Amino acid sequence: MKLREQLLKEHTKVNCLRIVKWVGEDQNRFDELFALFLGDEYRVVQRAAWPVSYCVIDHPKLITKHFKKLVENLKKPNLHTAVKRNSIRLLQDIAIPEKYEGDIMNICFLYIAEPTEAAAVKAFAIRVIENLSNKYPEILQELKTIIEDRWDYETPAFKSRARKILLKK
Repeated sequence: MKLREQLLKEHTKVNCLRIVKWVGEDQNRFDELFALFLGDEYRVVQRAAWPVSYCVIDHPKLITKHFKKLVENLKKPNLHTAVKRNSIRLLQDIAIPEKYEGDIMNICFLYIAEPTEAAAVKAFAIRVIENLSNKYPEILQELKTIIEDRWDYETPAFKSRARKILLKK
């Protein structure tokens, strides 16, 4: 498969899943996809984000060698929403290496508190913080405070995810 061309062919779930299936558990193929994801071609980066997240959700070990680059990428200003959404989505269900937990917490808190951030990014960030609160229970109160401050301004998706947090002791 000519991956770049396949990404540009169409932006559909069918195409995304075709790419995910092609990558499978193959680290070299994932490396190729991840390189496109970190590239500087706006459309290619945007379209690579979705299959990157699905590949990692299916095979978390694929991101291990790229974790530092993933975190550094999330720190960049003006990231496309698709990059943020899919990066944070994949972080929901994997073990975050301890040395990156602080950076990930900070990034997620910034996304949650940002009034103009996309609802899906916020919802995924809430889940990542919730997961990290199992190890660092003191962050749960900070998350609740941000949720309460933002409540009146947020979308139903945010409120659905946030309501579960507010009920936690």
